[in-house]
Amino acid sequence: MDPITTLRSRVIPLVRDHVDTDQIIPARFLKAVSKDGLDKNLFADWRYDAAGAPRPDFILNRPEMQGRKILLVGDNFGSGSSREHAPWALTGWGVRAILARSFADIFRNNALKNGLLPVVLPAAEHERLVRELGATPDAEVEVDLSRAIATLPWGAEVSFPIDPFSQTMLLRGTDELGYVLALDGDIAAYEASHPARVNTVTP
Repeated sequence: MDPITTLRSRVIPLVRDHVDTDQIIPARFLKAVSKDGLDKNLFADWRYDAAGAPRPDFILNRPEMQGRKILLVGDNFGSGSSREHAPWALTGWGVRAILARSFADIFRNNALKNGLLPVVLPAAEHERLVRELGATPDAEVEVDLSRAIATLPWGAEVSFPIDPFSQTMLLRGTDELGYVLALDGDIAAYEASHPARVNTVTP
């Protein structure tokens, strides 16, 4: 996955509360064994009509939203069942950071492990950002992961919580497995300097 350092982008406003993972990507699309193409099914039940045609009024279908990397949502985003397909679909579409009042814990953990940065905004700043985007839809937000700071369109800098290990993984563009594999030489040296812990039994 690509590393995140600083993101500066116009914002996709999808300000709804309690959006669960089955709304992010419905369960019928979870049979895929690859991340490829999951972006086409992101918010599928809102994005397409019964015949499969795009709904022109849905936010992701608007031409001006293409290429935006920051999504603004409401409270308790990503509730419901655990599925890594949800952050996969979001990052596949191009979203790299989500601004919310709060996230469901399981979704937040899945996001951090899959290249998607969840940013919690205090209620007052979140409310003002919604108003600002209503008045100025092309306003930009900057997210500086190295400082864990989001800079809002009116210049306010808001810190957001992130644990140091997840921060490091996102800055490097890797995950836990990639982190361990990068230490392969150190692991081999450690093993070589210690006696075997399992006795070989000769039949």
